[in-house]
Amino acid sequence: MHFLISTLICGWLMWSLPVQAEPTLAEKHACSSCHRFSPKDPVESHNAPDLFYAGNKFQPLWLKKFLQNPVVVRKAGVSTDPDFLQNSSTPAQPHPRLSKNEASAMGDYLMTLTLPDFSGNKVEKAPLTKGNHVRVKILFERNYGCIACHEGINLAGQARGGISGPSLANAGNRLSADWVYNWLKTPKKFIAKGRMPYFNLDDESAQKLTKYIMSLKIGDWN
Repeated sequence: MHFLISTLICGWLMWSLPVQAEPTLAEKHACSSCHRFSPKDPVESHNAPDLFYAGNKFQPLWLKKFLQNPVVVRKAGVSTDPDFLQNSSTPAQPHPRLSKNEASAMGDYLMTLTLPDFSGNKVEKAPLTKGNHVRVKILFERNYGCIACHEGINLAGQARGGISGPSLANAGNRLSADWVYNWLKTPKKFIAKGRMPYFNLDDESAQKLTKYIMSLKIGDWN
């Protein structure tokens, strides 16, 4: 009788205690040691881009290919590094590689990380006309001086520009158009203490700049 009662008690305890979950892929690779997965995490203790809005920001195909064959997007390092302005921050290193299956699973997971108040479907589908493309290129490079910090693409199809910000030379394959638009309009919504200037763009200007940035592509990602 005592044996039966003990067995029942042990069985009840095993059933009632929480089951220890298997480590997620992000935990397995210690992604949170470099990336923030919540806006509540301290910026100063992370030296890689935030991922809590990865599903708003990236194109899934690029993300999965990047995780398999990483390229350096922020050549001068991350701007939240305290030593960034002193030019003494650690230069960016290639991201660790994942296997094809892990990259696919990680990409699927990251695409679920979105902001609850993100505004989608803001960018018109029609691309810039040839004439508008030239005019907006001037806005991008001269009026707003974007290439002082970001790489664009020159007339020879090569990356050209500054490296203190993330490269935009392949933005059309890497980023979501809606994210680019929202970033241009309200950069502090994503990074409260970032170094992206606030230009107070009207909707038409933000639309045109977004379409231009989305036209910047290098390589075949299909």
